[in-house]
Amino acid sequence: MKNGILHVDMNNFYASVETLYAPEYRDVPMAVAGDQESRHGIILAKNQLAKEKGVKTAEPIWQAMRKCPGLRLLPPHHDRYAMFSRLAKKIYTSYTDRVEAFSLDECWLDVYGSGRLFGDGLQIAQDIHRRIKEELGLTVSIGVSYNKVFAKLGSDYKKPDAVTEFGREEMESIIWGLPCSELLFVGPSTEKTLQKYGVHTIGDIARMDRVALTRLMGRRGETLWLYANGLDDSPVQSAGAEEEPKSIGTSTTLPRDITTEEDVRATLLQLSETVGAQLRRHGLRAGEVQLTVRSGDFQELQRQRQLAAPVCDSRSLYQAALDLYRRENKKWQVRLLGVRAGRLTPASGAQLSLFDTAGDLRRQEKLEATMDQVRQRFGSESIRRAFVMESREKAGKEA
Repeated sequence: MKNGILHVDMNNFYASVETLYAPEYRDVPMAVAGDQESRHGIILAKNQLAKEKGVKTAEPIWQAMRKCPGLRLLPPHHDRYAMFSRLAKKIYTSYTDRVEAFSLDECWLDVYGSGRLFGDGLQIAQDIHRRIKEELGLTVSIGVSYNKVFAKLGSDYKKPDAVTEFGREEMESIIWGLPCSELLFVGPSTEKTLQKYGVHTIGDIARMDRVALTRLMGRRGETLWLYANGLDDSPVQSAGAEEEPKSIGTSTTLPRDITTEEDVRATLLQLSETVGAQLRRHGLRAGEVQLTVRSGDFQELQRQRQLAAPVCDSRSLYQAALDLYRRENKKWQVRLLGVRAGRLTPASGAQLSLFDTAGDLRRQEKLEATMDQVRQRFGSESIRRAFVMESREKAGKEA
């Protein structure tokens, strides 16, 4: 079998699931949107008709309504999406145990060992395409190739409701002509950097000098060069295999725009406590902290800093996040804040910094672990910091 890696993408997933329960919305522009009153008023998913009107995922509801005045909005039902995701994976695992989820509605499959029973990769993809439609009432786009990156390019190529095979023969004739933004992990920032150097297509990346691209973009540059040249050799994980998380984070859209550092500090402390508790639950420490800030007019920045030594206590995470916020000195009305821990290492093997008092850090971690146990037993609100409570009371009086 030449091409035995599949990437299955469920088309307009949230919106498609919703129309199974409300078929009257199937033939009108429709979107699934967050709760506007609680400040989560963004488009979470849209159907094909709304997409054709220019509606985009993650844009504000008011902006989508301006593009498409007749847009019908439905609330999300995450339990339904999880159920259909499980049903789809049940179909995938009837062909192979090599099924790796990329998101709730996307999976890679390795069917190299399934040829004798089910045919080649293209035949298996066509069979899955048919079964998802007949058994679940949904459509999928499937890419078939010899590696994960090109399989994903195939699933994106003819959306919606299609099967596309990209073998080695199609690399130069089709894949290299695609915009570089189509390549896995090339986001807006990376695309902008590449365009500065006259790199606009996947072929441009492939033809660059590997060493020069690595010098320009670090390890990511080398990865993109390998991807563009069809040299991705990452395996498809077995179904049910659990990987250690590469990062742990959380964010919150605030009930009101905040402008004072006091409010920012209270929010960052709560986020840091959540991240710290998750790190301890996984038995991990973080060597890096990332801060995300989004303003009321949807400007966004992300900044990160490496820590002197890996930590799992919320105090250290909070201080790093606050330092990043103060360093930017933005006079924004803040709509969203997020804290993420990266460069994760097992807690048992992490080395404490020589410049910190090891005993203080261990005492802080022990204290917070005890707080975790109390909250787990009596509820998340059973222990709260006085600073956070005062901030909440102040916000309530101002509301």
